[in-house]
Amino acid sequence: MLLLCLRYKVSSHSGLDDSRLSPLSKRSKPTYLAVDKENQIIGYVVPIFRGSEEFASGYSGSEEARVRGSASNMARRNLFTSGLEMERSEQISRKEAMRESAERICLNKREHFKRMNEDSLMHSPEFVIKPRSHTVWEKQCVRLHCTVSGWPDPRVVWYKNNVAIDPLANPGKYKLESKYSVHSLEINRCDFDDTAQYRVSAMNSKGELSAFASVVVKSRFHQVSASSHFKGPVSEYGITFQTHIVDRFGVSFGREGETMSLGCTVVIYPVLHRYQPEVQWYRDDVLLSPSKWYQMHWSGDKATLTFTHLNKEDEGLYTLRVTTKSGYETYSAYLFVRDADAEVEGAPGAPLDVRCLDANKDYIIVTWKQPAVDGGNSILGYFVDRCEVGTTHWIQCNDTPVKFARFPVTGLVEGRSYVFRVRAVNSSGMSHPSRVSEPVAAMDPADRARMRGTSAPWTGQIIVTEEEPAESMVPGRPGDLQVTEATKNYLVLSWKPPGEKGLEGVMYYVEKCVSGTDSWQRVNTEIPVKSPRFALFDLAEGKSYSFRVRCCNSAGVGEPSEPTEATTVGDKLDIPAAPGKVVPTRNTDTSVVVSWEASRDAKELVGYYIEASVVGSNVWEPCNNKPVNATRFICHGLVTGETYVFRVRAVNAAGLSQFSPESEPIEVKAAIGGGIPHASPAPPYGISVLECVRDSMVLGWKQPSFIGGAEITGYFVDYREVVDGVPGQWHEANIKAVSERAYRVSDLKENRKYQFQVRAANMAGVGIPSLPSDIFLCEEWTIAVPGPPYDLQLREVRSDSVVLLWKPPVYQGRDPVNGFYIDIKEAEAPEEAWRGVNTKATEKTYIKIKNLKEGETYMFRVRAQNQAGVGKTSDATEPVVALTKPGTKEIVVDVDDDGVISLNFECGDMTPDSKFVWSKDYEEITDSSRLTVETKGNKSKIVFNSPGEEDIGIYSCLVTQTDGTSSSYTLSEEELKRLLQISHDHKFPIIPLKSELAVELMEKGRVRFWLQADKISANAKIDYVFNDNPISHGEKYKMNFDKNTGVIEMVMDSLTRMDEGTYTFQLQDGKATNQSSLVLIGDVFKELQKESEFQMKEWVRKQGPHFIEYLGYEVTPECCVVLKCKVGNMKKETSALWYKDGHEIKSDNNLGFTEGVLKLEIAQISKKDSGVYEVVLKDDRGKDTSTLNLKDQGFKDLMNEVFSFIANSSTPLKITSTDEGIRLYTFVSYYNDLLQVTWHYKDSAIAFSDRIKSGVVGEQLWLQITDPTEKDMGKYAIEFNDGKGGLRRTAELSGQDRARVAGGLPDVVTIQEGKALNLTCNISGNPVPEVTWLKNDREITSDDHCILKFESGKFASFTITGVNISDSGKYSILVKNKYGTESGDFTVSVFIPEDADRSCNCRKKTRGNSSS
Repeated sequence: MLLLCLRYKVSSHSGLDDSRLSPLSKRSKPTYLAVDKENQIIGYVVPIFRGSEEFASGYSGSEEARVRGSASNMARRNLFTSGLEMERSEQISRKEAMRESAERICLNKREHFKRMNEDSLMHSPEFVIKPRSHTVWEKQCVRLHCTVSGWPDPRVVWYKNNVAIDPLANPGKYKLESKYSVHSLEINRCDFDDTAQYRVSAMNSKGELSAFASVVVKSRFHQVSASSHFKGPVSEYGITFQTHIVDRFGVSFGREGETMSLGCTVVIYPVLHRYQPEVQWYRDDVLLSPSKWYQMHWSGDKATLTFTHLNKEDEGLYTLRVTTKSGYETYSAYLFVRDADAEVEGAPGAPLDVRCLDANKDYIIVTWKQPAVDGGNSILGYFVDRCEVGTTHWIQCNDTPVKFARFPVTGLVEGRSYVFRVRAVNSSGMSHPSRVSEPVAAMDPADRARMRGTSAPWTGQIIVTEEEPAESMVPGRPGDLQVTEATKNYLVLSWKPPGEKGLEGVMYYVEKCVSGTDSWQRVNTEIPVKSPRFALFDLAEGKSYSFRVRCCNSAGVGEPSEPTEATTVGDKLDIPAAPGKVVPTRNTDTSVVVSWEASRDAKELVGYYIEASVVGSNVWEPCNNKPVNATRFICHGLVTGETYVFRVRAVNAAGLSQFSPESEPIEVKAAIGGGIPHASPAPPYGISVLECVRDSMVLGWKQPSFIGGAEITGYFVDYREVVDGVPGQWHEANIKAVSERAYRVSDLKENRKYQFQVRAANMAGVGIPSLPSDIFLCEEWTIAVPGPPYDLQLREVRSDSVVLLWKPPVYQGRDPVNGFYIDIKEAEAPEEAWRGVNTKATEKTYIKIKNLKEGETYMFRVRAQNQAGVGKTSDATEPVVALTKPGTKEIVVDVDDDGVISLNFECGDMTPDSKFVWSKDYEEITDSSRLTVETKGNKSKIVFNSPGEEDIGIYSCLVTQTDGTSSSYTLSEEELKRLLQISHDHKFPIIPLKSELAVELMEKGRVRFWLQADKISANAKIDYVFNDNPISHGEKYKMNFDKNTGVIEMVMDSLTRMDEGTYTFQLQDGKATNQSSLVLIGDVFKELQKESEFQMKEWVRKQGPHFIEYLGYEVTPECCVVLKCKVGNMKKETSALWYKDGHEIKSDNNLGFTEGVLKLEIAQISKKDSGVYEVVLKDDRGKDTSTLNLKDQGFKDLMNEVFSFIANSSTPLKITSTDEGIRLYTFVSYYNDLLQVTWHYKDSAIAFSDRIKSGVVGEQLWLQITDPTEKDMGKYAIEFNDGKGGLRRTAELSGQDRARVAGGLPDVVTIQEGKALNLTCNISGNPVPEVTWLKNDREITSDDHCILKFESGKFASFTITGVNISDSGKYSILVKNKYGTESGDFTVSVFIPEDADRSCNCRKKTRGNSSS
């Protein structure tokens, strides 16, 4: 192989005739070195030249013909003595390659069709690329990677010396990644303990396969043998060195531009003369070498690192390492570098870490990092300066500041070297320039690689390439054109040179085209570019462009490349999102450990800046001036005893993010033990199976009772197979932590038994595993009903209620789940005591259970149902006591002065790690479009951005790291309407009014406009407006504002036609306003004006004698008519005269004047009293008249009122028997001849005849029916006509069934005093009538003096044992049943003995029976 290489080399330099190879001018001397992508020399290149025949014949021939032609030309030119053999061997190798390619394609097709079969789709894992072994230096990083295929996707586990690697057990040491079937293990900061054999295991349901690789870690200082590595320090010449670092440098603070030294005293025992240990300095684990920025010195017992000019790039963790033959000792401390004082107050800090990337012939990309200090004003951008090496002249590269922390510098001179610096600018001024970059040459990367050296290390490999002959030709198309970078200020294009370059170097023209057009414009019209990179400036932001590139040389300009896709000018890299929650933890008396949640979806993240502020000062100071890449940082230099808050923001090339939320305040003092207290979670428990299929099982478990010092971030599940009761080895089910308390364990074997264990993890690490679960059989569930719900949680525990949450079952059953049932029982009760909470299934996954007994302990469980029935019960919750904790607070709704609606919650038992979690309908709120969450201290609230119907629901708040502190608030439709009304009132406050603007008439007809405000201050302003024109206090308008009562009024003496319109009072009291208007137009105004004029006249009238109430009338219960009027302002000389129809009514007993009332009484009114009545008041002050018209309709109305009194005085209609027949009658208190009555029979007016007559006797109105028959039975009524609807009295005539007094009672009984009186009469009727006795129309009852009896339903008796004078009177018997009423009347007259003769005469007239 070596001889072949030498022959190739000699032939390429001395065995060729240049004139034979090319008829054109000579090319530059070729260099036959192989270079990788990083321009590192990796070997030699053996060129194979093509002859001129190929160029004469063109490129249309086949590949095999070209190969054959090239081989024959080489043979003719005696390049190799075995040319023909090489042609033959190459021809055979090409055929074999084509045959192998065809077989591979055919095999792939067979594999494709084979895998189309579902049964053959699955296959065991295969290592496409196996991991390879590595030998690395100590403190370096190493990455092992492999590519694995298989279906289902294999689960990959890495092992170190057959022990599974757990990244969480050693945070930051190991990093596992799996993307697109490529799996990698990265080991950070390797040390001797990382020397081991590493195994990667790939496993799926079809099998398992492993691959191995070794890692050997070597010391940078001396060769470490295996024996020394494992046996400890090496003894040389029998001496073992002991190294101690004393007088150590501590955490240091410097400022830009200063000189600083870090030093330590090193004691090495035993002391050997002239023995020199190896002393090295590291910054952030990177070895430092002497430079113009820092120098190292070793004095024999002291190591010193001196910074000649501090820069922010020097900030970091510095480590001193002292190595002897027996080992090494290290010490580390942090150096902080603050910004130098700005030349202009408020100017930003200097950028840092300026570097040059992608250097080409005329193009270099300069990058930097943004400073932490912006001077109090946002940084507007950056200026980039360049300086040619060897000069001191700085040139500004950009005319306008760029915000992107990356900038392409063009216009460089090829072959010259440059350094760069960057300055930041804000509205206050310019920063100091950054530290200059390392020098970089503007040249082709290939030329730069050749300049590194002309020889390459022997690799034992020969790389064969083909090189074009030196012949003039137009270059081909560039390839792989793409936009590599896009910002608002510039775009960067990159491409690959063409395969056909022609004779000399190729240059390029760039063309652009606005999207949507076909017009291509050349960008670099004057000078073509030499590098395959180009930056375009002055493009219109927001417009879309396409680009293409042409190659050119002396032979001409080639064809354009394929255009790029349309690219819109703008920043492609977004500013990172703000970091998440910031958690400070005590560390020492002057430092605090700050941890935070990384920015989400951040691209090209540079790092984070941390700021601190003393509580209450509102002054923020940077904690670091160099971005840190971790999410944890120790902030030093704090004042002991002060309370600080912290915030963090992320940075990338696009800019700095918004600040994170401020941390909770923390007092700076040492933590217990001087370290950071952390605690990992307790083990989970209650592992159960939620679903089982043939090769997987879904597990559920309960949250640990103790979550440790931080929130649980995830869970890890392990499983093992149990064979014949013997458990196997534990295997990891998931490499990445799962956040849910349920996980599907895949790749299990059907009908096998398994056990599981779960571990919880938080920021402190992974906790111990749970106890192994019960043994579960992996067999597919086929039941129709659902599986058990899981993850039951209890919230809002109160004395009479609790909220239960759960998750629906993983196994749905035959049909989807359509509801849930909740069971409850007392904790101490037996299993039979479970009872249902809800009789109707609920579709929600939460329920509020009410009516609990205070102090009782309860347990709950949930069952799911589908159409097939109710499924398995969930695991029961832990026992919970129905008791409201002292200090429990509820969510409070609030509407502030700006109308903003918010729900507020306060927690009194928060911990530093607690946080508020808001939910709607018990699902965490993640969408911030409708709600904004604001948290400060122990208070949190959600603000409704735009309240609407979408916001109706149950809002709850849970405080983590507490004993279940939570509360909820139901926002119903009615409550939302109420809050929206309050919000509107607060946004647009209204001065409340007790009364709206009203108008009233005052004395003399004056008009008063007034309203009354409910709440108004003395500073309120009132504007009076009439027809949109302001009016003010004056002769016409009199305004008044009573600040005590809130009455606002305006008074006008009178109204004219010009006063018709709209009156408005406008009120303003601070922010609150209101107004009230009154419209006085048309008939309303005319009526008011008329009334005002009338009131004015009335006032004038009332200055003399006048009527307070004008002449009117009233009807007395006795049906007398009284005309009366009320008068005022009378005196003795005042005369009051009555007139009727113009004739004075002479004074008589019917006229009266009492208490200012004039009266005229008319008894027994009749038609003759109809007329016009008038009263005239008169004296020397004036005259007033009142008139009452009692003619025609007036008289008719008066009589109707009299008739109404008469009708209402009528007695119930009664029926009595007479010798002629039946009489119906009623009595009235007063009868008037003008009274109109109508008798009705069965609702029809009765037509009177000789047999049926009506009449009036005194005050009795009667209807007589002579010789009644059965046809006369029915309903009778008398109707009084009073002009208003009348009044009816009715009675029922029912024949024999009607109650009747058959006879036996006399009309008059005359009896001597002291005698006994006994009267009896016959009673008939069906049903048996009720009997009532009356004396003088008043009911009497039976007693010892008057004995009343009713026997056998037929005989009624009346007995007085000894009559006296008081027994005289009118007696009646009233019998009544449902068919009618009848009465019998008689008169009893008692006399004394002196009147015996007269009583005898009376006795002869008596027709009744008497006895003594």
